[in-house]
Amino acid sequence: MLGARHPEVRRLRALLRDRTARDAERACVLEGPNVVAGALDRGARLQAVYLGYGARDAFRPLVEGVRRLGVPVAELKEGVLEKVGTTRTPQPVLAVAGHVTRPLDALRPDGLVLVAVGVADPGNLGTLLRSAEAAGAAGVVCTANSVDLHNPKTVRSSAGALFGVTVAEEDDPMAVVERLHAAGRRCYATKAGATASYDAVDLVQPCAVLLGNEAHGLAPELEGAVDAVFSIPMAGAAESLNVAMAGTVVAFEADRQRRAASR
Repeated sequence: MLGARHPEVRRLRALLRDRTARDAERACVLEGPNVVAGALDRGARLQAVYLGYGARDAFRPLVEGVRRLGVPVAELKEGVLEKVGTTRTPQPVLAVAGHVTRPLDALRPDGLVLVAVGVADPGNLGTLLRSAEAAGAAGVVCTANSVDLHNPKTVRSSAGALFGVTVAEEDDPMAVVERLHAAGRRCYATKAGATASYDAVDLVQPCAVLLGNEAHGLAPELEGAVDAVFSIPMAGAAESLNVAMAGTVVAFEADRQRRAASR
């Protein structure tokens, strides 16, 4: 059993709490049996799995499946999880996996791409990944001014989708728009109060939708660089949706349009 001072446990703690460590090792931590199982279901390659006290018996099928894949499994001494994990209630199963980002040109040429520009909350980014996968989107692009794609909360919120949808990380959002245009995609942006409605825009063709920062939206120069800006009409006094919910609505509208066009 590994104690709190064991090098592997110290590595776990660093990967969970320090983006610099995650970037240097190009690795991240998956917290919880459901997240680990979801990653495995999507073909994720795990470097190691760590079990809290009693987890071997409680999650025996998962542990046996991991062992069959040849992934090293180590047990942690009682009380170590509380010193390592980032959740209020420590997760009984942790795993380490490598980064999953792909080049921008690895995106599927058809379908919708969601572009996260300055998205600050890791839970929102994780939800965007989950919705993109569920709606059959071509992928997600995360620009450098957004939250860390491999942040523990992002990984948890994605519920394994981080390993199931094509994800690219790029620095400059303006350069992303230019490259998406060059690849034949129309580019749109969401903005509260825009005249055009999301369901009146052609999302069947290869396209990308930019989603801006939760508080400030998109910079004016980015709005000027896209082909059109649209909104999601609100009923009542609501002004706008949370960015993750807005991206979810757009992703499933694109899926609806594609299915309708194929009939």
